Amino acid sequence: MPTRPEKVYFFGTCLIDLCFPQAGMAGMELLQREGIQVVYPQKQSCCGQPAYNSGFPDEARTVARQQIKAFAKDYPIIIPSGSCGGMLRHHYPKLFADQPEAAEAQRFASRVFELNEFLVTVLDLKLEDRGQPIKVTWHSSCSALREMKVIDHAKSLLRQLKNVELIELQRERECCGFGGSFSVKQADISSAMVVDKVADIEQTGAAVVLSGDYGCLMHIGGALKHRNSPIPAKHVAEFLLERTQ
Repeated sequence: MPTRPEKVYFFGTCLIDLCFPQAGMAGMELLQREGIQVVYPQKQSCCGQPAYNSGFPDEARTVARQQIKAFAKDYPIIIPSGSCGGMLRHHYPKLFADQPEAAEAQRFASRVFELNEFLVTVLDLKLEDRGQPIKVTWHSSCSALREMKVIDHAKSLLRQLKNVELIELQRERECCGFGGSFSVKQADISSAMVVDKVADIEQTGAAVVLSGDYGCLMHIGGALKHRNSPIPAKHVAEFLLERTQ
């Protein structure tokens, strides 16, 4: 297990910073509750993934350079998103492979942890459930599942909660259809994919769907509301904090 740090950086992500700050605050509180000092660099911005995935590497590098500069000290970088985490850890080294900042980008990437990954592998977080019995289901984002490989960490935290029953989706490995700009460029396909996803969620009988990525949660939550479904979509950090306060 890596050494437990005294300080960490927190990378907020665009969606959490601008649309769902409660998820970011919950993630920071989980860390602070474990005695970790959380540093939130005010000059952080987008990770650069939208430009990178759209085929604009030069523009993505411009954004990425700002992040490398903003997180300059040698603290772990905690991010409540498998998607943005994948960009920082796996794609920054590729983005700068033939640039003067190649070594710096590699060092930056080596400090990146997805939130649930950090809570389990570094902090060895132990949780005591203080909530009423509830059934939940889990959506695995493509990046968290295939790139960051952090799904088992999130599920292990949920399974510590004695009154929480985790019901697996039948089609968990299928994309929800968000995919960032994909949901705009291929709106019809995206909409068809999320219909399949929410049908799978509804058949579980769960009271809430959880995930570690708010891009997916925004997409899924919007589709659930459109169907007048009572099932809310919630970031796992919010859920863990609520159950253990």
